[in-house]
Amino acid sequence: MSNNTVIESLKQTLAEEYTLQLKTQNFHWNVEGPLFYSLHKLFEEQYNTISEQVDATAEVLRALNSKAPGSFTEFKALSSIQEAPTDKLNANQMIEMLSKDHTTLANAQKERLEKAEEAGEISAVTLYEDLITFHEKAAWMIRSHRS
Repeated sequence: MSNNTVIESLKQTLAEEYTLQLKTQNFHWNVEGPLFYSLHKLFEEQYNTISEQVDATAEVLRALNSKAPGSFTEFKALSSIQEAPTDKLNANQMIEMLSKDHTTLANAQKERLEKAEEAGEISAVTLYEDLITFHEKAAWMIRSHRS
């Protein structure tokens, strides 16, 4: 794998993580119902963690001498994760969406990890290992709130 392949994967990762951060923060602000307190706290913990990962991803891109995408236009074009719908959602809909997104990202990061390993990009390998661990745990934590 080439360095360019890893860079393009990292750009997509940055866009997806940022989109998920925004979606999670949106749900943190708007969750209602009997699960309000536990989900409100969980979503806050998760969007804060994702924020750190967004920054770490951008730093790996910069270390590889690439510009990090940083606009909603770029993120929307690069991300496989969809923004939260503008409709009012209930807690169970939020749970299902975020659980699916975290699982999707864990699987995508596994493929990207292999590319980074083949290219010998150790900083990207470490980043992807951390992301996989986070997304698998986050999906489990969110799924545990299903009613």
